[in-house]
Amino acid sequence: MNGSKKIACILLPLILLAFTAPTACLHAAAPKKNVIFMIMDGTNSDAVTLSRWYKGSPLHLDGILTGGVRTYSAESAITDSAAAGTAMATGVKTKADYIGMDPEGRPLITVLEAAKLNGYATGIVATSPVQHATPAAFTSHAITREEFSSIGEQQVYQDLDVVLGGGSAWLAPKEKNPPQDDGMLKTDEVTRKDGEDLKKPLRNAGYAYIDTRKELLLEPSAGKLWGAFASEDLSYDLDRSELKPDEPTLSEMTRTAISHLSKEKTGFFLMVEGSKVDWAAHQHDPVGMISEILSFDRAVGEALTFAKKDGNTMVVAVTDHGNSGLTIGNTDLDGSYKHQSMKRFIDPLKKARLTVEGATSLLEGKDATDALGAYGLDSQSCRWSPSKKELKAQMTSSLSQKAGLGFTTHGHTGEDVFLYAFGPGKPSGLHENTDLPGIMADFLGFSLDTYRSWYVDGRDSLEKQGYEVTLKTETANPELLAKKGKTILRFPENKNYYMSNGDKIPLKSVTVFNGKTFYIHLDSM
Repeated sequence: MNGSKKIACILLPLILLAFTAPTACLHAAAPKKNVIFMIMDGTNSDAVTLSRWYKGSPLHLDGILTGGVRTYSAESAITDSAAAGTAMATGVKTKADYIGMDPEGRPLITVLEAAKLNGYATGIVATSPVQHATPAAFTSHAITREEFSSIGEQQVYQDLDVVLGGGSAWLAPKEKNPPQDDGMLKTDEVTRKDGEDLKKPLRNAGYAYIDTRKELLLEPSAGKLWGAFASEDLSYDLDRSELKPDEPTLSEMTRTAISHLSKEKTGFFLMVEGSKVDWAAHQHDPVGMISEILSFDRAVGEALTFAKKDGNTMVVAVTDHGNSGLTIGNTDLDGSYKHQSMKRFIDPLKKARLTVEGATSLLEGKDATDALGAYGLDSQSCRWSPSKKELKAQMTSSLSQKAGLGFTTHGHTGEDVFLYAFGPGKPSGLHENTDLPGIMADFLGFSLDTYRSWYVDGRDSLEKQGYEVTLKTETANPELLAKKGKTILRFPENKNYYMSNGDKIPLKSVTVFNGKTFYIHLDSM
C-alpha cells in the first residue's frame, strides 16, 4: 500500500466520525437575552448637565450616550407622556392621552406584551403610581390616561412577573375619603369606582404582595412580585430619608426587579421609569429635578452592573420628552454670563435639604419659616401666602433666581432628547421614538409587526361566526355578551379570560373596551 492510500485509509474513518459523532455544541440552547428599558420622564439636557455639576462627578449615563430621539406625537410637535409612552411601547405614534392605542382608538400590542407572548418574563418599575401614563403605556390600553381604574385592572390581569412602584389606591375598593389630584396624577379617578378589590386576584394568581422597603430588601422568594409602596406616587428621592424612610429608592426597586426576573430561564423585559423629574419640572423645582435625575442615574448604574456581568442584556435609556425649558443662565446674566462658575449655579441649590414638595409638607398650619429653611431660603425670600400652591411658586422662583436658572414654560417642550444604550444590539444615531420598541423586539427575536392584527372588533368577529352580540356598558364593569344556541360567552372588560357557559377560559391578553368597541384577541376565536 502506497503512502497516499495509507493516508486515505486513516482520514476516511475520521471524516465519518466527524459527521456521526454527537455535536452537542451545535444543539446548545441559545443564551437567554434581556432588555432593560429605562425612561427618565420629562427631562431636558440642561437638567442633566445641572445634575452632573451637582453630583461633582460623571453620571452613569455619560458613558453610554449613543445618539438622540425625536419625540413629537401623531398630532403635536410637543408630545404628552401618554403618546410618547405609547410610541416607545408599540412603535406607533398616537394622539395625546391615548394609552396603548393607535390614533383611531384601536389597541396595539406593546413590546412588553409581545415579550410575554414569546416566553419572556416581564416587569415594570416606577416612582409614580404604576397606573400613570408611561408604565401604563407598556401594560394596558385606554382611550384616555385618566382611566386609572381600568389601567390598574388590566395590569393586574396582564400576568406580569414584577410590578414595583406606587398606586395602591387603585387596587382597593372605593375609599370613603379619596385623595385629591394635585395636578400631577392627571386623573379624575382618585379611587376605584367599581368596588373591586384587585388584591384578591393578585393573591389568587400567586403574587407576593409587599408594601414596605424592608420587605423589598429582604429579597422576596421566587415567583410573581407586586410591590405597592405608596397610595399614589413615591416621595422624591431627596425627601425620602427624612419624610418617607419606609419607601424604597428607584435603584433598590430596579436591583430587586432585575434580581427577581433574572432567575427566570427565559430572559426578561423590564421597563423602569424615573417618573418624577417631570413632576418637579412642571413645578419649576430645580432641586426636585436634580433629585430625581440622580436617583434615575443610580438605577441606571444597577442596570449596567448587571448587564456588564451578564453579557446578553441590552440597556436602553431615554427621556420621553423635555419639560419646563430649564436653562442654565437667565436674563439676569445677559451681560455677565461669560464670567459664571459652576459653583455660582450649584451652591444655592445645595442649601436645600428637601424638594419644594417636601419642604412645604412641613407647614402643617405653621408659618413658612421651616419650609423656607428646608428649601435653602431665608424668611425674607418669600412673602407669606395662605395658598400652598402660591407659596411653592414663590419658593421655586426665588431659588431659581438665586441660582441663575431660567424656565420657559410649565409644560412640555419639543426638542430631540439624548439616547443612551449599552450591550449587544444597542441603538445609536438619531432615531424616531417609534424605532426603539422594534429594535428591542428584534434583539429578543420577534417582530411587533406579527402582532398588528392581534386585537379585533369582538362584535364584528363573533357576529360573523353566527353569535348574537350585546354590549353591556351601563355598569361599572362592562362586558361583551355573545349567544349562539345553548352557548353563552361573556368577555368582561380588562380581564384575561372569558366565560363560556359559566366556565372560565384563559386568554393570552386582556380584553379592551374603548367606550364604543370591545376588542378581543385572536386566540379567543
